[in-house]
Amino acid sequence: MNGNSSVFLLLALILAPLLPGIINRTKAFFAGRKGPSLLQLYYDLAKLLRKGAVYSRTTSWLFRAGPVVGLASVVSALFVLPLGGSPAPLVFAGDFILMAYLLGVMRFFTVLAALDTGSAFEGMGASREAQFSALAEPALFLGLAAIARASQTAGQTESIGFLSLSEMYGRLSIDVWLQSGPALLLVAGALLVIFLAENSRIPVDDPNTHLELTMIHEVMVLDHGGPDFAMIQYGAALKMWLIGSLLSGLLVPVRTGNPWLDGVAVVCGLLILAVLTGVVESTMARLRLLRVPQLLVSAGFLSTLALVLILWS
Repeated sequence: MNGNSSVFLLLALILAPLLPGIINRTKAFFAGRKGPSLLQLYYDLAKLLRKGAVYSRTTSWLFRAGPVVGLASVVSALFVLPLGGSPAPLVFAGDFILMAYLLGVMRFFTVLAALDTGSAFEGMGASREAQFSALAEPALFLGLAAIARASQTAGQTESIGFLSLSEMYGRLSIDVWLQSGPALLLVAGALLVIFLAENSRIPVDDPNTHLELTMIHEVMVLDHGGPDFAMIQYGAALKMWLIGSLLSGLLVPVRTGNPWLDGVAVVCGLLILAVLTGVVESTMARLRLLRVPQLLVSAGFLSTLALVLILWS
């Protein structure tokens, strides 16, 4: 682990809660309101950490383990996440598979904790989460495979190193975009859908709703409180940073050789992505639940088409 990787990892841990604040301020702007502070999530986390937690007698250790394992999983996934052209703290061939499955572990224990309560509402949300994630994961894998193939073609090498996130994103440049621009745009569209779906944003889910019959992620964490809920909220912010970095690193191919300049460019792209998310949530309605699978399947189709275009180019 080099010094720059450690700093960028620390930067993610510190700045991740800022992204929901930017989204909320953007939505407030479109609604003509002042809106909450950009640092509101930091205040909420501090308040939740000072509170105690209440546990139902019907729950087991799974309910308490859900927030802990979820936060540990997404923090572990950050170790294989590059920032721009800078390599991740942990680099090896196939590390993108580890990242995806760590996110899967996070989701799995969140679902288990929801089912452990015995609540029909939380079980309903857990069922929807499992269904939609099963449709989002193929789109993510195929999109990353398309990026890997494009970066391998640019590098003119048969090495398996291109299967690493740090390698495939490190090789992205303006030249790669000139060579495989249409395919990479398709991947970017798929990653945007995945970003909105995995972070429970409109048009897939509404993080501000209180109607249990239409909630997905929020209904699964209704019984959590205090430090447990703080871990869930913080883990969700880190997940937003992680998936957003994949999209921002693709759309902002600044590879100057200066890791600080490249990293700042990707962080700026993340902030713009947060603003774009707020614009999307302010200008369109949530989809009917029956339409969400169609949206996720469309994202998988975009990734598949991008991979075919790159393989045939």
